[in-house]
Formats: sequence, structure tokens, C-alpha cells
Amino acid sequence: MVNSFAYPVSTRPVVMGSRGMVASANPMASQAGMTMLQNGGNAFDAAVAVASTLGVTEPFMSGPGGLGIALVYVAKEGKVRALDFSGRAPKGAQPDRFTQESKDIGVLSSLIPGNVAGWLELHAKYGSLEREQLFLPAINYAENGFGVTYFNHRHFVKQGLRLQRHAPSAAILYTRNGKVPKPGQRQAFPLLAESLKKIAKQGRDVFYLGEIAEKIVATQKELGGLITQDDLASYKTSWVEPLCINYRGYDMYTNPPNSTGFQILETMKIIETYKPSELAFQHPDTVHAFIEAVKLAMTDRIYFGGDPDYVKAPLKTLLSDDYAKKQRKRIDANVPNISPGEHFVANKPLRALKAGVPGEIDGGMTTHFAVADSEGNVVSVTQTLGGGFGSAVAMGDTGVFLNNMAYWFDLAEGAPNRIGPGKRVDFCVAPVQVFKDDRFTLSLSTPGSWGILQTTPQMLMNVLDFGMNIQQAIDQPRLRVYEKTIVEMEERFPGNMRLDLENRGHEVRVLESWSLNVGGGHGIYRDPDEGIFQGGADPRRDGVAIGW
Repeated sequence: MVNSFAYPVSTRPVVMGSRGMVASANPMASQAGMTMLQNGGNAFDAAVAVASTLGVTEPFMSGPGGLGIALVYVAKEGKVRALDFSGRAPKGAQPDRFTQESKDIGVLSSLIPGNVAGWLELHAKYGSLEREQLFLPAINYAENGFGVTYFNHRHFVKQGLRLQRHAPSAAILYTRNGKVPKPGQRQAFPLLAESLKKIAKQGRDVFYLGEIAEKIVATQKELGGLITQDDLASYKTSWVEPLCINYRGYDMYTNPPNSTGFQILETMKIIETYKPSELAFQHPDTVHAFIEAVKLAMTDRIYFGGDPDYVKAPLKTLLSDDYAKKQRKRIDANVPNISPGEHFVANKPLRALKAGVPGEIDGGMTTHFAVADSEGNVVSVTQTLGGGFGSAVAMGDTGVFLNNMAYWFDLAEGAPNRIGPGKRVDFCVAPVQVFKDDRFTLSLSTPGSWGILQTTPQMLMNVLDFGMNIQQAIDQPRLRVYEKTIVEMEERFPGNMRLDLENRGHEVRVLESWSLNVGGGHGIYRDPDEGIFQGGADPRRDGVAIGW
């Protein structure tokens, strides 16, 4: 198949570095990470600085009250490891305590926050600088303020509306005569600054056992929440074995369940059944095949996704070559399948896809960033509050907004991802790292809710199948598959290609040219011959890559 579409020029140059690279959704956060590298720290130190700074400069996306996961390559061990700090439902989280609204906004919507435990575990296990040094950039911006970007302002206006239901929380943002700051104005979060100082000085205990924990529990009791002192005190992160597939000679890793990154890997395995000569960038046959592969993998994810203590996904089979070939046979080159949608629903669309038959089970609002250092370590982290400002409730005078990740649980009986005491949510975040001949090649992922699991394989294909550099791969227009035959596509896709898909039966809905619906990817590529890092950041966000 001949590629008839030239790749457009990227929106910005690829960033180069020989000693390290940081790519994140905010320039101040990227610089915070780079400062740690230049001060003698490693990628794990830099990751804590980036993560904590993002919680200040993108407070609607993540923060100490959020949760996440990390995928790390530890150079001295020569292995990829996965860290789960995705929180858990409180022990009192019985399904009948929730409504659709209460699991979206308000004090009931929060899971036990894992970010602080996750950040500090990365540092304790592999960091080299003093803990207090890592939080200095975040504390500075929270205490002294930072320049509000146009992206910030857009979300302060939109997501700030969620805060209106709780006056003390709204007061944290609406400090200018009841208005949010405009682009270019200075915004500070002094209450959050004090909490970060305590975490920097006292470590995780102050957040899960001490003063901050006490204030979280007091606010929960006051407002009728479920998180108790015992919930916080008993929370632990966990190191788990990552998932891995081979894709055209590359070893591709992501986090295991409760992350649903296996949808990404299954999608890539189905695409691998197509010969390279059968794939071409933005060719309608290739785009149709990708859409259908997403539907099949998404259907399996809905059926098998959830807390692995309760739902046993047959991962060995789902990610096998034989199963990919079986799934390929379910793709009609001219007619789209009916998608069940992105999440569990009791009443599926008529003739909607069902999960494949894999055989015997083998027992077995978000931000993403990546950091690489001169020692060869690579840290890829996706962390979130869930919705804008999470639950939209700050805990007392801590300045900490708790997440609303209960929203991503289901309430319906029979749902694999049904909420329950102490359960882990079907977590749609999924960092990816790629290796060739046991050498790091690529770190790439995105925020974007369930769209993460569709955006990431598109970017991976752009690099691995179509030979793009990291910035080109992130810049290209993207799509997102929904229920039935609906597919949203950024308007930069060629019009004749969209028409071809419509003629096959896809219901194409056109998004703006640079839509947040399809994520905000950030990545690092390492040249295998020269060892030079290349960084890419998404223009759909305030993304910046900095090389050294």
C-alpha cells in the first residue's frame, strides 16, 4: 500500500538532549524536573518535582489528593517495574451509598488518595536528592504564585464552576472579587503551599497519619464522606509486574490491572496482524482497521477490566498472537461493527459487539509526563484528580482537593467494575514504554479518560509503523471511538478519508482541529545509535519538553 499523504510539519522542533529529558503538560513542571537533573538528581527525583509542581500549576488536573500509576525503567536493575498508587474505595463504600451524581461530585466521590504515597515511594526506593529539595519548585509556585496560562484560564472558568457548590473550596480559586484569574495574572495557593511544606519535611506520615490526615477525616465527617482515619492509615502503594507484548520486534510494556492498559496492547496485537505493506498513514483502509481493532479490544476491556482481586482478566490469551488473529477475522473491511461504548452499560446497543471468546482463563481530568536521565533511568507517570478539581471539595484548610475517582466505578449489579469496600477502580490510565534489543526506545502516553486507551496506540503507530519523530507523532490528528458506529475525528483529517469512512457506515463527528477530547500526549524517544534523547509535547495542552 502506497502512502499518499505527506506528514505535515510538526508544530514545534523536536527537543534534543544528551544527558536527560523531561516532557510534561506544563513548562514550569518540566523546568522543575530539569532543575533536579541539573542539580545532580536522577529521573526519580525529577519525577517527584514534576508531579508535585503539576499539582500546583494544573490544580484542576492532579495534586496531592489525586492518584496515579508509574512505569519505570531502573537502569541498575535492567528491568521495567510498575508502581500502583491508584487508591482504593473507602471501606464504607457500599454501592447503595451512591448515586450517579454523588460519585461524580462532592465528598462521597473520593477514593483514598495515592499520589503522595506514590511520589514518596519512587523517591524512597530510587531517589538520590533530599526529599525537601524535590518539593521546592511546587512550594515556590504555590506560595509566591505563577503566571496563569490561557489553558489554565480556560479550565479555571469551566472547571471552577464545579467548586460553586462548596463555598470554602470556591474561595481558593475565586480570589479576585469573585472571579478567576485572567491569563497573565498571578495565581497562588497559600494553603496548598503549607501542606506541601509539611509533606516535604515530614514525609508520607503527615498525609496519611498526621495533621493533614486529621483534617481530611474531619472534613469527611463534617460533610458526610466515607474516608476514615483507618482508610488513610492502612493505604499502601504496591510494586507489580508490568504487562509486555512483542510488537514487530519491539518489547512494549504497560501497567497491569487495575490499569486497563491491556486494551492498548490488545489493540496493537490486532494491528500487528496486518503486514506493514497493508498499513499507510491516514489511508481509509488503515483508519477503518484501527477503529475496528479498538472496538474489539475495548469490548474485552469492559468485560475483563476491574480490580484484579475480583476480576481475573485472561491476559495471557488476550495478548497472544493466536487471539489477535481470531479478532482480526471479526473485522469486515467494508462494514463497521457496532460498538458497545466506552464503559459498562446494562442495555447495550442492538447487535453490539460482545467480548471475544479467549478460551480458558489463565488464573491469572489527568496529566502524563516522562523523565529520562543520563544513568538510563526512565520514569513515566500518569496521575489524576478525575474530573475538574476532582470532587470539587478541598479538605479543611489544607488546600488539597480530593479526587472524584468513584465516578469511574459502576453501580449496576453484574458490572465487573462495580464499586465496593476497599476496591480498586478500573483505572484507564496507562503509561507505555518500548524497548528494542533490551534498550530503551520510547516512552509515550496521554491523559484523556477512556480515550487514553485509543490515543496512545495511535501515537505508537505513528512512531513504530509510520516512522515519525516523537513530535510529529504527537501532533497528528487523532480520533476517538464511542458507542454504535460513532467516531469523533479532529477536522485536520483529510475530508475525502472521512467521506470514505462514512460511506462504509461509520458515523463521523468532526471535532475542532486541536481537541482535548483526544488527550494531551507527551513522550521521549532515544536514538538507538547515538543515545540522544528526543522529547515531544502536545500543543493541545501547555506541554513542553526540555532536554539537557
